[in-house]
Amino acid sequence: MEKYKHTVHYYETDRMGFTHHSNYIRWMEEARIDFFDQLGWSYQKFEDEGVISPVTAIECKYKQTTTFPEDVYISIAVEGFRGLKLKLNYTMTNAAGNIVCEASSEHCFLSKDGGFIRIKKEYPEFWQALNDLASSE
Repeated sequence: MEKYKHTVHYYETDRMGFTHHSNYIRWMEEARIDFFDQLGWSYQKFEDEGVISPVTAIECKYKQTTTFPEDVYISIAVEGFRGLKLKLNYTMTNAAGNIVCEASSEHCFLSKDGGFIRIKKEYPEFWQALNDLASSE
């Protein structure tokens, strides 16, 4: 999978000139959408079919600051997927390859009426793609 690249925008920085911590979570979402697109399972495709994937947990460990207009590269690894809960790990690095943030997010899959969707049963190709990535990491 290709890394996602985000260039820090000026408005994402605080008075000290550093990227505000809340932006890293936004970047995780950008990278996650790109990751699913690369898998061939876009968020738009799921939403068109009535599937939503809310965040159930999130964690960030900030290692080094970033500033405008620095490039940040985000790689995603599937830590685990058991059909109801998906856990993704994010490693964010700067152009020099230094880790600036390590993070994770957990997600479930729901129908728009709020019921859980069993991905293995209803979307077996997507389930297989995520499990293949989980076992190859």
